[in-house]
Amino acid sequence: MRDDRRSDNLDPLPHGLLRQPLDYLTADHHRHRVLCRLADALAATPGADPDRARAVGTFIGRDMAIHVIDEEQDLFPLLRRRATPEDAIDAVLGRLAAEHRSGGVLAARLAQALDEAALTGRPIDRATRLDLAEFARSEREHLALENAVVMPLARLRLTAGDLRALSLRMAARRGLLIDDPGPSAA
Repeated sequence: MRDDRRSDNLDPLPHGLLRQPLDYLTADHHRHRVLCRLADALAATPGADPDRARAVGTFIGRDMAIHVIDEEQDLFPLLRRRATPEDAIDAVLGRLAAEHRSGGVLAARLAQALDEAALTGRPIDRATRLDLAEFARSEREHLALENAVVMPLARLRLTAGDLRALSLRMAARRGLLIDDPGPSAA
């Protein structure tokens, strides 16, 4: 039998992983999949679950928002600069950016509803449970595209200098100072 004790872990990633920004983003994508499992479980729970509501709401409202900024302000622009015409990345990045915008509206609504459920100890309402299920479904599709297209292309096209800059900006966004990762960041 498999040990699933760590399968629902939304703990922050080790700060040192920011020295390898693509590995950090990939690991964060795993956390987003965990979030989807927790959102599905919460959507299926008719009773109150303030601890899970708090964990999911906090992750959506804080961690996920920062991740989207990492992609929109840093990763996607770097990819647009480095991609070749045959990479045909513009349509994919455009779709992902549109999903970030539409998902951000739903995420804000969910974070607020889950925060309220966590504070009051009341069960979440039916509409929020439906929103959670839709959020998890949509996020899984989004992650599949990022993992299948964006991350491999980033590993192929970004330079050591791009990765250093990405690393430093992601760390700064989190209020962290890390040593310059140097050219070995690739």
